[in-house]
Amino acid sequence: MLRVASASLVGTAIEFYDFFVYGTAAALVLGPLFFPAFSPLAGTLAAFGTFAVGFIARPLGSVLFGHIGDRYGRRPVLVASLLTTGLATTAVGFLPPYTTLGTAAPVLLLLLRFLQGIGLGGEWGGAVLLTTEHAPPARRALWGSFPQMGPPLGFLLANGTMLTLTASLSPAQFLAWGWRVPFWAAGVLTLGGLLLRASLTETPHFRELARNGDRADAPAREVVRKHWRLLLLTAGGLSVGYAAFYAVSTWSLVYGTDRLDVSPVLMLALVTAAVAVMGVLTPVVALLGDRFGRRPMCLTGSALVSLWMFPFIALLHTGRPLLMFLGFLGTLLALVTMFSVIAAYLPELYEPRVRCTGAAVGYNLAGVLGGALTPIVATALSGGEGPPWGVAAWLTGIGILSTACFAALPETRPRTAEAGTVDTTGEEAALA
Repeated sequence: MLRVASASLVGTAIEFYDFFVYGTAAALVLGPLFFPAFSPLAGTLAAFGTFAVGFIARPLGSVLFGHIGDRYGRRPVLVASLLTTGLATTAVGFLPPYTTLGTAAPVLLLLLRFLQGIGLGGEWGGAVLLTTEHAPPARRALWGSFPQMGPPLGFLLANGTMLTLTASLSPAQFLAWGWRVPFWAAGVLTLGGLLLRASLTETPHFRELARNGDRADAPAREVVRKHWRLLLLTAGGLSVGYAAFYAVSTWSLVYGTDRLDVSPVLMLALVTAAVAVMGVLTPVVALLGDRFGRRPMCLTGSALVSLWMFPFIALLHTGRPLLMFLGFLGTLLALVTMFSVIAAYLPELYEPRVRCTGAAVGYNLAGVLGGALTPIVATALSGGEGPPWGVAAWLTGIGILSTACFAALPETRPRTAEAGTVDTTGEEAALA
């Protein structure tokens, strides 16, 4: 289990590193480099527009790689998705700016971001299923938290690299070539991830499906026809996680540097420290999911995020490092309450024959509402002199929606999880 979970963690961290490097670059440099004819605000919005394209592509990647995972196995998904995202990310590092290529530069940037999203859309489902379908029922949330530590670890790698470069280079050097270094590093990380995943074996659940001839012919069609309500509820429930995380990790960088005149180095350091705490606590909180259930944890987390959004905006607007850090940390501590158990919860909600497609599409549809729109909406709502209360209202509204969706979902923790004797998948409760 440790070898399987570690391979899932490392691969997921690499893919999210790729995704987060782009988000940080969009907040700091992509606007003036690829949209120089726009005003600073319009350039930032345009850069965040290309950022959003990655989220729009992720459900499509979930359908594509989910079909592979449900028809041909979870393991091929891990290799193909990692390769797709890694190559696209590395290519961004070699892309000439607008002053060299003209309008072709932002078009190619948009295409590469789309490919990033396609790859990441398949990564999460494959990594989570590889871990949870190998795990004993009594510790499924704990082992499932390993790939869930991938996003915080990927963020730390991405922001740590950006932080080092912005601190060690002059603004002119960073704008000229420094921002490209993290994208070039993605190629090396991808190669290492592929070597690590080459020795993994297929999951017992899929091997049983293959033996029994019970694989779905068209998994996406089956999910839409038979599980559409479950798909919408899981997407709505998870949307607050994306919204809160990207409000902290992406939008706040722009707001802090442009509106509050806080240095980019300090903003990156504060956000990175808060995400580090989140990553450390993920497996600890996952143990509570194995003890008390998945649904109570998700309800608690989404409700806490809703309650914290106005204090978060108030603390951020002070521009004081300690208070801003407390705002970031409070948001991510509320988020980890639900985030830590999602890798166990979503797969348990879907029957094994369509699990790779259903769990991945539900997870990535949430990103369109929460992750793609939040930086754009928040940037548009943060004008004026006072605190951006409109951003707080947006995030609170998404939190209320997510809480209502989780309230409509069933519990899936195996009844005998404490004894660990029954491998209950939870799909019977979901279908009921």
